[in-house]
Amino acid sequence: MPIIVNNAFKVTRKDLGSGNELCMIEVEEIDAGLKACLDEKFIRICEGNSGADLPYVKNRLISFLATKKGTNIETGAIAEFFIHTYLNEAGFEPQFLFFNLEERSIKKGFDGYYLHQREEWFVESKSGSITTDGISHRGKIKESYDDLKDKLAGGATNNPWLNAYNHASHMDVKADATVREHIKAFTKAYEKKTFHDIADFNIIPGSTIFLDGGWVAPDMAALEIAINELITGFDFKKIRVLCTTKKSIQLFWDYLNST
Repeated sequence: MPIIVNNAFKVTRKDLGSGNELCMIEVEEIDAGLKACLDEKFIRICEGNSGADLPYVKNRLISFLATKKGTNIETGAIAEFFIHTYLNEAGFEPQFLFFNLEERSIKKGFDGYYLHQREEWFVESKSGSITTDGISHRGKIKESYDDLKDKLAGGATNNPWLNAYNHASHMDVKADATVREHIKAFTKAYEKKTFHDIADFNIIPGSTIFLDGGWVAPDMAALEIAINELITGFDFKKIRVLCTTKKSIQLFWDYLNST
């Protein structure tokens, strides 16, 4: 049976053993519970402890997304925002800001860096439309995993750790001191071409599929089998897989434009 997390997210959680988990999230509507959760987490996700008010931060995100309408950036940003909202609601502590620090974008090196029960976790998220031929949560989780593995192994154009360190050091993030020390060490190692194996890290690969405005509930049993088979070929310290099925992109726009 689906588990309701604080009356906000409809999520079916499956224990994969050894601290690993599959979370299958359904967003058919933004009801009062989910809207309250988004309102509560919005500023923290975007700006940390900036002290800004919600209308201002909402307008900042609206301004960014309005320039990306109809693009993969719009799709990815909205998908990622819901993943961050869920993780914040589930007790994960963000060590970064949703917005990039240097420009009006959301590019951060890694999609997310979290602390949870004294353990550090990486997020990488991929998304797409149900109208895309061959799209599946399995395929998007594989993309997320491969992208994160490549970044850790030195495949990124720029040092992703440096961006993560800048975020963790921002005064409005209030990141854990140990986390900053770890990221700083990884930053220096990366500059020296000393890269890392994904098997040494806790990872959260995410997948979001946007439906075309209609609602078809995902086949949870089939999805669980597909993800279980997939991750047998993954390396990780621990893993939490997030698969989100969302009715439409417009749902988030309706929320952004609400009071």
